[in-house]
Amino acid sequence: MPTAPDSYAPGQRVEIHLNANTFGQEGWFAGVVVRIEPYSAHRSFIWVELEEEARAMVGGGVKLVSVFNLKNIRPAGRA
Repeated sequence: MPTAPDSYAPGQRVEIHLNANTFGQEGWFAGVVVRIEPYSAHRSFIWVELEEEARAMVGGGVKLVSVFNLKNIRPAGRA
């Protein structure tokens, strides 16, 4: 079950789910939360910097990804 946006903090290691249509690869990729931008009282954009290995897997051109849907982010190590 997705957790609340305030469950995440800058510097926290996370995994984000990327889809093949947008990123060329589908799956969970490791990264670090770099900032959280509130969108509304209950939703936020969570900006994640992909780890170098994850960047290489999605073509190397993507460094920062914003996550809005909480089903696409989880704390690192929770498969």
